[in-house]
Amino acid sequence: MSTIYPPVSFHFKVEFTGLPSQEADVQFQSVAGLSVDIETEEFAEGGENRFKHKFPVRTKFPNLVLKRGMVKDTELIKWCRNAIESFQFEPIDLTVKLLNEEQEPMVTWNVVHAYPVKWNLSDLNAEENKIAIETIELAYNYFTLV
Repeated sequence: MSTIYPPVSFHFKVEFTGLPSQEADVQFQSVAGLSVDIETEEFAEGGENRFKHKFPVRTKFPNLVLKRGMVKDTELIKWCRNAIESFQFEPIDLTVKLLNEEQEPMVTWNVVHAYPVKWNLSDLNAEENKIAIETIELAYNYFTLV
């Protein structure tokens, strides 16, 4: 009898389609924002006072938030700087892959039409011994589960 365990969430990588692949651009400390909400519209039916009908309208996806130790001069950072400094947006697709112990993808999310909307660096503090963490926030249209 085999026992199925839930996968661990710390073994993953992020790959950007359309950017030259660099080792530093697939390794992140965390990925947040892989969620979806379905917006609803309420309709009050005449004579029915106990409830309002709710109908699905559209899906809504939050921004994707990627965190990692600060890396200088990678293709991902050049792409972000081009959007932030020059206001030239080149949306790309990316994949987030949850990996097993053999480095093979167990689950893959395809994120469609992503572009940077925010870049942040953790606080610099001479009283703490921490790694400088950069946060890259991406807006995107939707994701699909492969």
